[in-house]
Amino acid sequence: MNQLSFQLKGSVVTAIVLELYRYSRAQFGEDLGAKVRQAPMFFHQTPVVISLEKLESDALPIDFVELISLCREFGLRPMAFKGAPPELGDALEATGLVLIPAGQAGRAAMPEPPAAPVAAASEPEVVVRTVVEEKLVHRPSKIITRPIRSGQQVYAEGCDLIVMAPVSEGAEILADGHIHVYGALRGRALAGVRGDVQARIFCQSLEAELVSVAGNFKLSDSLQELAWKAPAQVYLQDDTLHVAAL
Repeated sequence: MNQLSFQLKGSVVTAIVLELYRYSRAQFGEDLGAKVRQAPMFFHQTPVVISLEKLESDALPIDFVELISLCREFGLRPMAFKGAPPELGDALEATGLVLIPAGQAGRAAMPEPPAAPVAAASEPEVVVRTVVEEKLVHRPSKIITRPIRSGQQVYAEGCDLIVMAPVSEGAEILADGHIHVYGALRGRALAGVRGDVQARIFCQSLEAELVSVAGNFKLSDSLQELAWKAPAQVYLQDDTLHVAAL
């Protein structure tokens, strides 16, 4: 019997990124309210990362406690700030949210090899260099042959996801690479979840609640005007998410 009281595991959690450019309570509340009303059930209790990477230089100061409170009034749940400038460190720490560096998580630095002992004058100097090469590991596509039911989540880590069956409403499929659905896509599909802007989503019938590529998403109300209930692909170009019929 395991005597431990808990176990830590890695996981994938879907979170909305809110890119903040400027802030005033009235304007922010109006804009956020309009967005949430498009899909109230989707945004309810949704984790949010507030990105400050594109914050305008003349937008400060900002009452971040008020900003977080306003997000919560609309059902969102802020969990972290991303890409904050150093001068905002103290103000953001006071909110109690996590601070995430800009961009992807950095790799740990390789320790430098210990310095070689100084050779005697009569001995030739020997220089030893350590070369570390990053090797990409190819992973085969993850293939799902059964329907994905409401409430289920399927994640293809480091590869493409191929679903040979329908994806129900309330289900969620995620992949670091492309997503292929050979059936109706009615749930949420998120491709390139680790930032791959080349990732795409392909499906035989687009009926999704949400589609996303590298964090850029569209909701069902927008999709219904594009390629609804038709074979379609979703891709990112010039920081804009496009939906096109196949």
